[in-house]
Amino acid sequence: MAYELYYWPGIQGRGEFVRLALEDAGADYVDVARRPAKSGGGVRALMAMLDSKSSAQIPFAPPFLKDGDVVISHVANILLYLGSRLGLAPEDEAMRHFAHGLQLTITDFVAETHDTHHPISTELYYEDQKEAAKANAAAFIEERIPKFMGYFERVLKQNPAGDAHPVGASHSYVDLSLFQMIEGLHYAFPRGMAGFAKTHPRLERMRERVRRRPNIAAYLKSDRRTPFNESGIFRCYPELDRGA
Repeated sequence: MAYELYYWPGIQGRGEFVRLALEDAGADYVDVARRPAKSGGGVRALMAMLDSKSSAQIPFAPPFLKDGDVVISHVANILLYLGSRLGLAPEDEAMRHFAHGLQLTITDFVAETHDTHHPISTELYYEDQKEAAKANAAAFIEERIPKFMGYFERVLKQNPAGDAHPVGASHSYVDLSLFQMIEGLHYAFPRGMAGFAKTHPRLERMRERVRRRPNIAAYLKSDRRTPFNESGIFRCYPELDRGA
């Protein structure tokens, strides 16, 4: 049976981290909310899962993955589940936990990235919190991007198996998630990320290796890859970028 991915249509969002793993592995999956309603898809199908009055496995919010009778929520948890099944996680137990820890750190960073444009409340429009967003984004660019990206650069540098991958000697879902994180930051903060390749050369080389992977290269050129836009996590508001 195909994996069923449930996430909002029209944005990459958090669902994209899962999509990249499925696409890279060539897995058979259905992006449920992007399917026509007449085929059992659409937002209505997603909401039916969230609003179920009978299911014992109720997700709080997308993304979540359905594999037969199993329902898994939260990006890091989904990737932990998929990693060994798709050949995107180490066989060694200790290294699997290390990979999961890295993914949880990416989860923290994604949340901080989202808060650059919604620092007060997700219930308010960006325009209602623009001044607070400017202050938050400035601190994010100056302090948080270097802190997180510096950490991941150090993870690559100190990997005993070499600096090609963050976990062991093989490609994993962490490579893919870091790729997505870096791509999103370049979209949202092009001036703030201008010197990234020079200051984080290992991450930049890893990013390019991921981009060249055959399935990823094909996916990035396809209409399955929704472009970044100002409804997702990574939003390009020039006034929030460095030097605005």
